[in-house]
Amino acid sequence: MCDLAWICVVVGLIGAGVAGYFVRYVLGQDEGPEGIKEISAAIKEGGLAFIHREYRALGLVVVVIAIVLGLLGLVTPVLGWRAAVAFVFGVLCSMSAGYAGMNMALRANGRTCVAAQKGLNQGLRVSFRGGAVMGLTVVSIGILGLAVLYFVWAPPRLSGEQFLAIIPAYGTGASLVALFARVGGGVFTKGADAGSDLVGKVEAGIPEDDPRNAAVIADNVGDNVGDVCGMGADLFESYVESVIATMCLCGVALSAGLVSEVKTAWHIPLLVMAGGIVASVIGCFLVRVGEKVEMSALLAALRRGTLSATILTALFGFLVVYFLADNLHLFWAMLAGLVAGVLMGESTNYFTSYAYKPTRQISEASAVGGGATIIRGFANGLMSTWPPVVLIVLATVVAFKFAGFYGVALAAVGMLSTLGVTLATDAYGPVADNAGGIATMAKLPPEVRERTDALDSLGNTTAATGKGFAIGAAALNSLGLILSFAMAVGIVTVSSGGGLVLPEPERMSLLDWHVIAGIILGALVPAIFCSVTMKSVGVTTAAIIEEVRRQWREIKGIMEGTARPEYGKCVDICTGTALKEMMAPSIVTIVMPIAVGIVLGIYALAGFLIGALASGFIFAITLNNAGGSWDNAKKWIEAGHFGGKGSEAHRAAVVGDTAGDPMKDTSGPSLNIMLKLMSVISLLLAPVFMVIGGGLI
Repeated sequence: MCDLAWICVVVGLIGAGVAGYFVRYVLGQDEGPEGIKEISAAIKEGGLAFIHREYRALGLVVVVIAIVLGLLGLVTPVLGWRAAVAFVFGVLCSMSAGYAGMNMALRANGRTCVAAQKGLNQGLRVSFRGGAVMGLTVVSIGILGLAVLYFVWAPPRLSGEQFLAIIPAYGTGASLVALFARVGGGVFTKGADAGSDLVGKVEAGIPEDDPRNAAVIADNVGDNVGDVCGMGADLFESYVESVIATMCLCGVALSAGLVSEVKTAWHIPLLVMAGGIVASVIGCFLVRVGEKVEMSALLAALRRGTLSATILTALFGFLVVYFLADNLHLFWAMLAGLVAGVLMGESTNYFTSYAYKPTRQISEASAVGGGATIIRGFANGLMSTWPPVVLIVLATVVAFKFAGFYGVALAAVGMLSTLGVTLATDAYGPVADNAGGIATMAKLPPEVRERTDALDSLGNTTAATGKGFAIGAAALNSLGLILSFAMAVGIVTVSSGGGLVLPEPERMSLLDWHVIAGIILGALVPAIFCSVTMKSVGVTTAAIIEEVRRQWREIKGIMEGTARPEYGKCVDICTGTALKEMMAPSIVTIVMPIAVGIVLGIYALAGFLIGALASGFIFAITLNNAGGSWDNAKKWIEAGHFGGKGSEAHRAAVVGDTAGDPMKDTSGPSLNIMLKLMSVISLLLAPVFMVIGGGLI
């Protein structure tokens, strides 16, 4: 009988084939005149230069960790060289997905600019398909990578215990790449963006993307390395780790009688993801819009694709569960996550889009001044936390009631199953943003910029929605990994109902000082992480501002348009600073769970992970939505409200947007990677922590 996992291979290849079709379509579009080609080539050169240097720096860290994992085979036989190979494989898969998606975005920006001259629908088609390459590449490589691990090491080749100890190494590799890409790319993009805005729009009073500003190329490069490559690596990590967590909790499904054998519990999340890829492909082809430049029409076009994919995924998930498990409780658990993901996207849209009251109130506050803008925007970010938190709690409760903690992990799979089209709607935004910048620098007619601005405004909303979706998925995903860790180290055992319970002698251990200390330490780490990453953006911003001022001061004729700024200098500054600044938060994320596990023991580490999840989830939503609403409040004013561009309200809104940039594009989205990486590292090293389970104290 053919192993059902072969379906995942076939579907993964189909997804890759459709991504290849989109690549061919985008590359077949007109590149435009020489001016557009030159600007696009400069952005491409900067983006590829950064990613090559980042990957070289990452390679050194990967080699060290792979050697350590190999040597850990001397401590516990379930790790060793196989875990090292799986780790490196996860790194390579994540790097490949991020690189392919960003490479396409760098080539789609100029073509989108040219397409927007023909019409809004053509501009949307080119930019969206450019972003869809990232979405479909991530899910295709993700499911193919998991299938390879399954066929190489699943029983009978290795024991089930060995297999479940190795696959977290694959997720750890993906998480490491995601952290470097998100933090490094986030520091680059927001340092360039904030520096360009402050020195250009606020200080010199020149328009956004004005070619006289030496930081504009770095700003456009940053959109690609942060919002395309960084987001792709982030969600690739979530995608594969949701499946890993579900597979690691297979014992829960078996004990509760939800499935008849372990392999079925492994196949279900893989096949749900496969169905999601097929649904995402169909959804991508349904995205189209008319020529009316309205946010509602553009948003409806993208919603048509995402909602169609959601409905189809629910249908495919039902069929998978019906034929494999004949127990619809698993379907309801998966559906809980799928619905929660859709509703979280709508919640983020409400709190960040200028089509709704919260963001318009920030625009209104900007008429008072910068202080009022900051206060109202941050208040909005804090208020926006309650719907996602309630939705995650409801999804967790519903999933547990139907299928125990295996169902909770399966809910995360459901939430991420439509990632192919969801990530496409996110990644298209930076392409449209770049197209607008190119239109201004190339001095194209105003109607072209009007169309690209419409696409960009929608991109800001979909980007905020995508980040909110990623944060929610990270919370469910981290919870599944924490439960897997607790079971792996023996803190809990599986009950007959599919839940996890403390062994009888340990029932009071949750009140032990080790656990309490761990929770408090865990709650602290996200605050430290945010502080370090936001400070890094500030350092980069200051360096960019000083460089632009130097060029205006020393290169005569820039402001008159008779001399060309040295754009490459700003790209080099952002690259060097970002690569330097990303090391500290990355090291903290890797070292902290290991230190807590070794020094304080497994109970403290479990508390540490829970504390980090609780505070990190709130921090991430607050920062993401506050930053997104500040950005769109500025765009609402730029659309002609409260005095329009150049008014006092606009200057205040730019200040708010600048403060929000590192929140929504660096610290906020990086937090969810930090949570997942700490959880998957703990799960990977569970055999080691069992040897020293009591800690040193």
